[in-house]
Amino acid sequence: MSQQPVPDHAESDAPNLDFDGTTPYEDYVQASVLTHLQHPLSDDPGEMVFLVTTQVMELWFTVIVHEWETAAQALREDDLPTAMAALQRSAYELESLNASWTPLAHLTPGQFNAYRSALGEGSGFQSAMYRRLEFLLGEKSASMLVPHRGAPRVHAELEKALTEPSLYDEVLRHLARRGLAVPAAVLARDPAVRHEPDPGVERVWEEIYAGPRDSELTRLGEALTEVAELVWRWRNDHLVATRRAMGSKTGTGGSAGVAWLEKRAAKNVFPELWTARSHV
Repeated sequence: MSQQPVPDHAESDAPNLDFDGTTPYEDYVQASVLTHLQHPLSDDPGEMVFLVTTQVMELWFTVIVHEWETAAQALREDDLPTAMAALQRSAYELESLNASWTPLAHLTPGQFNAYRSALGEGSGFQSAMYRRLEFLLGEKSASMLVPHRGAPRVHAELEKALTEPSLYDEVLRHLARRGLAVPAAVLARDPAVRHEPDPGVERVWEEIYAGPRDSELTRLGEALTEVAELVWRWRNDHLVATRRAMGSKTGTGGSAGVAWLEKRAAKNVFPELWTARSHV
């Protein structure tokens, strides 16, 4: 009796390897674009790490801005579940963004100096996507549009983000529509101006936190607090990494370096959420 051939499971289980043109993966992810964006300007091998890490951070900024814009739009429509889902996703993304500091967190001054000149006047505060992220947090400043005057599309996007209500503005408007006593002056303020702490807003959060511990508004407050804490960690990690790499020298782009970052790290995001806790 003839023996039947044994099927080659290794071959039959193999994925499709034959495509016309590029692979579907490449078409979707555009990996060849991403992996050919690195153009180091020095001979130091550490510059590649710095360059790729910075580009990864820019991608995370883009995702987080998308999440917060989604949350803001949902709050305008009083769709709290969609807003909460976007805020919760952004917390995981912020954790990944913060972890991006790991390859740079232990640079010595000598290691950083080996390629620092390649940055020229480049500095992270010139990042347009990071500026949009800060504007969404309510950290508005028209002066931050100035570096982007030479890029009309980017400047227009930032100007729009400056003049639109921040994520926190939309939160407070949502709370007002639900009957909480958000001060009229806060609701009517110019959204292009930085949000400043307000005792009336603090009392609103105090009322929310003094109520049922698992109410949906308490959960909203906690989702925002998680975001605020992770943003603070981002700023603080940036400060520490810079202090290790360059001490108190002037930063790239002419900023005050560590002194500038210390001021940023000292600011609370969504400030009344933090101060209200002292009164509950």
